[in-house]
Amino acid sequence: MSSPDRDDTPVLITEAAPSYEEQHAARRKKYAIMMSLRFPCLILAALFANTWWLALFFIVLSVPLPWMAVLIANDRPPRKAEKANRYEVERRAIAPKSTTVIDG
Repeated sequence: MSSPDRDDTPVLITEAAPSYEEQHAARRKKYAIMMSLRFPCLILAALFANTWWLALFFIVLSVPLPWMAVLIANDRPPRKAEKANRYEVERRAIAPKSTTVIDG
């Protein structure tokens, strides 16, 4: 029973970190992407061998990639700053009653 007005996206109800498997998969993906950039840099350096400064640029770019890939892959992901959806009681002040005082 879902209405068209209703948003079916899940609501975050916990502040728990992602599971170890999810973190590991994300780190493996980052490592693979960074390491796959090294080989094209070396190929481009070979292609631009006639332009020495461009070939040097690609070689210098490819040297720190393995080091950076290992550092990023071994780093724990930062905690997300998402706010958990918690029930908060609405606090209202007690309104003074207007009472009628009868003298007499």
